[in-house]
Amino acid sequence: MAKNILICDDAAFMRMMIKDILTKNGYNVAGEAENGLKAVEKYNELKPDLVLMDITMPEMDGIQALKTIKSGDPSAMVIMCSAMGQQAMVIESIQAGAKDFIVKPFQAERVLEAVKKVVG
Repeated sequence: MAKNILICDDAAFMRMMIKDILTKNGYNVAGEAENGLKAVEKYNELKPDLVLMDITMPEMDGIQALKTIKSGDPSAMVIMCSAMGQQAMVIESIQAGAKDFIVKPFQAERVLEAVKKVVG
């Protein structure tokens, strides 16, 4: 059965790129969110198997959204996405419960490797 994935990134282009990589490889993109607040809303509504979460977003950043989602659902699976040079934020997100992180610009293989590692 295809895994349902929620994509959270403030850049529509990035969401489209990730969606393309996932759908071509048999994953189902359950929804998209353009900021952390929407990510939390969509997570609660859709209960996806996995969330791909950008760190830097308006209204609520990815780390805050991650913490909010994890406080409501400790078993939530989240992979963080960050630009180069955000090491401190990556460490903070792993401590907050992220399962992995992907560095932008994305390599399709790396995205799929991380997704497979977390949800199979």
